[in-house]
Amino acid sequence: MKATAAALLALSLVVAPAAAQEVTEPGSGVRFAVKRGDLSLLGVGLRTRTWFKVKVYAIALYVADSALSGPLAVHKGALGSAAFYKDLIWGDFAKEVHLKFTRDVDQGTIQDAMREALAGADKARIDTFVGYFPEIKAGQECVIRWVPGGTLETVMAGKTKPPIADRNFVAAVFAVWLGEKAIQEEIKKGLVSRAPALIK
Repeated sequence: MKATAAALLALSLVVAPAAAQEVTEPGSGVRFAVKRGDLSLLGVGLRTRTWFKVKVYAIALYVADSALSGPLAVHKGALGSAAFYKDLIWGDFAKEVHLKFTRDVDQGTIQDAMREALAGADKARIDTFVGYFPEIKAGQECVIRWVPGGTLETVMAGKTKPPIADRNFVAAVFAVWLGEKAIQEEIKKGLVSRAPALIK
């Protein structure tokens, strides 16, 4: 009996810290790990559409630890400033967004939404990028990465797409959620919600 109790206690000590290593996006209940290799979770958000606030996807932003202690650290105390967001978008360091879809989205809808959000960017690049989005099923995930040097890497539902080497276009993609005309202000704020704890 004592051995069983000891085993259960040991198991609880293993499980509890693991649970603490995730952050839950409150509107969707979707969970994201706080660390992905040498990248840290900067914040989470929820994309909704229409007046009925239909949930489309939960989103998380990860940023290289070296950027949090380096180029982004100059904004300590002004983490909501336009300069901070600009450096977050344009900084040539590893970062990535994870979109976890909470509902089915047909191909035309997701591609039209991406075209609208990227209006003004290079048309050929947009055509290539939106082609990466098929019909989406609830539970699927899309990972969009800024690779140092200014290359966009996209993994859609586990399938790696051809990279796009164009720093201006990569910045335009990240500006969809972090730019002056972000698609949703709540997402823009949510994606940096952990910054005060990480940038000290």
